[in-house]
This record gives sequence, structure tokens and C-alpha cells, in this order.
Amino acid sequence: MADKVSIVQCDDYSKSKEYVIEAISLIGGLESIISRGERVLLKPNLLAARKPEDAVTTHPTIVASMCELVKEAGGIPVIGDGSGMTHPGATADAFRISGVEEVAKKHDVELINFQTAGYVEIDVPKAMHFPKLHLSKAVMDADVIISLPKMKTHELTYYTGAVKNMFGALPLRSRKEMHLLADRKIFGEAVIDLYSVAKPHLAVMDAVVGMQGNGPSHGTPVKTGAILASYDCVSLDVVASDIMGIDPMKVPTTVAALERGFGETEPKVVGVNPEDVKMKYKPSSGGILFNAPPFMTKIFGRYFEIRPKIDTSRCVLCGACVMNCSTHAIEEVEKHLEINREKCILCYCCRELCPANAVDIEKSLLAKIITKR
Repeated sequence: MADKVSIVQCDDYSKSKEYVIEAISLIGGLESIISRGERVLLKPNLLAARKPEDAVTTHPTIVASMCELVKEAGGIPVIGDGSGMTHPGATADAFRISGVEEVAKKHDVELINFQTAGYVEIDVPKAMHFPKLHLSKAVMDADVIISLPKMKTHELTYYTGAVKNMFGALPLRSRKEMHLLADRKIFGEAVIDLYSVAKPHLAVMDAVVGMQGNGPSHGTPVKTGAILASYDCVSLDVVASDIMGIDPMKVPTTVAALERGFGETEPKVVGVNPEDVKMKYKPSSGGILFNAPPFMTKIFGRYFEIRPKIDTSRCVLCGACVMNCSTHAIEEVEKHLEINREKCILCYCCRELCPANAVDIEKSLLAKIITKR
């Protein structure tokens, strides 16, 4: 059953591989989705540059376990993500501080920064809000996608898990546009526009230590002691949110997915009884942004901008930024380079790859005030 969800108890990250193997075996194993030589993208949750014990990011032992298991199944694992933070270098920092960079080095696995690897504009069939999206090239190049989410509460969607984890495949401009919809239901539908074209083949959730309260980044760690797995992300989210004491039918991404025909409202659970690991998570307070009236969120959101800007006094016209810009947003104007604001998707690739360090960051007044705080 594609919608089968496994739950195994795991109280210690030192035993991650043992219990990841058990969780995946209970639903049918990796061999059913990986053929020898296939490129397998492991997509952890690396929202921000935080240490593993903060429970913001997927624990590195889970990622390491999957690297080993994918190789054993004959696949070629690669690890990739794009941080949700707005400053340049955020993803590289998240790789390093989360411990995932060390995992990649130890296991000789390619580490892909979605922000610098580039994006591809794709059509979204039957889209509700985004008929076109820029999607990470690494996602498009993968033969198999495995989502490695962290069990967490979320200010906007109440819960975040396997489905929402693919949000990292979008550039920051697309993420901002979705957030500025300023409505939980509509936002959930927008996330499913993405999910419909970037649907993982498997999800393995780190619920050993989750996050409660003001997740996904400002909550507090809480030990749940479990690892969940499913070939169906939506079904996994139904079970995981219920374990946290969150009604799955109140999670906007889950509701939108089910309405679009993804997942099951009552998936079959194998392994331990959900009641054995059930733990009432403290819910998010909603945060300043999502407690505000929608029109205020839209207004203030538009005035919050952090954009790359070329310093023409330092630019040597080498063309590195032009060659690597996915949307061809960098144009020559009167013998110097400028970034077209309408085309820019805020991936910061130009800044990351400029050998002359000639790409600065331009902040709006509101952004200066908020980031200073």
C-alpha cells in the first residue's frame, strides 16, 4: 500500500540507522523505489543555520543513515536544500552548522545548494494559484526524491512535515509570494501546487526530537522518540500531525492535498501503535505576521525587501553572474550590469558566485528595521 505509514520508536539518535531501516522495511524497503545507478536526492529540512539540538533542522544522523542505505540499494545519494533565511550564504551556513555538511564529506556525497545550483521554470498542471513555478534544478535532475522532514509545529500551517518540506525547492521570491497570500487555506493550496510537480517517492520523518510552540524555528525541542516512514507524504503528515495532537483536517497543506486527490484520510499504520508515541505538542501562537489582518500582511510584506545589487565600482564585467542567473535577470545597461527587479527570483546566486565580491545587498527601510532587531 502506497499510503501505508510506519512508526518505530527511537529514543536515541545514535541508533538512527537501525530504526530507519526498520521503518522503511515495514512499508516495503528502498529497492521498490530505487534502481541501480539512479540519482537519489535526499531533501532534509535545513530551514536555518541551527545546531542539531535546537530541533530546527533534520538531525544529521538521519541524513547519514539515508546516505548509507541509498548506496546499499544501488543508488547514488545527493543531499540538497535551500535555506528559508533571506541573507546570502544562509544555505551554506545551514549545511555547516546543522552537521549535514560533515555528513556529506564523511560519506562522499555531493552536497547541493539549491540557491546556487539554479532553478528551472516549469508549468504546473491544474494549478490553483501558481500555474508556473521556478523549481530547483537539483529536484528536476533527480531520479528519486526522498523527503527527510522534521516533526514541527508551524506558525502558518499549524504543522509542518513531509509535504511542506519541499518548500525549500523554491527560490525565496516564490516563497515570499506564497506567504503574502496571507490566508492559511490559500497558502496550503499554493504549497500543493508545488507538491503536485515535486512529489517525493518516500518520506522518512525525524520525530525523535521535534519542535513545539512557535515553530518552525522559534519553538522548543520536545522528545517524541519516533521515526516515521511512508511512500506517501500526505498520509505520513496525517499520522504525524495526529501524533502531535493536531487535527489533520485543520492543517491547510493536508486539507489542500486531500482535496487534490493526494493521500488518504485514514492511512494504514504499521509498527508501533500511534498511541504509544502520541504527545500533545504546544501549538504555535501564530506569530506577528500571521496574527495580523491579511491586508496588513500583504502591505507590510511588499515593503520588506532584501535584494542583490551590483556595485559597478567593483564589478569587473567577468560575466559570472550573467552565466549563472537562472532567469537571465542580469542585463548590461550603458556598459555596466544591472539586476532586473522583475525577473530576479532572489536566489542570491549572483552574490554567491561573484569572484570580485561586487554584489551587495540592498534592504528596504522596513527590512533594515526588522533585521537589525
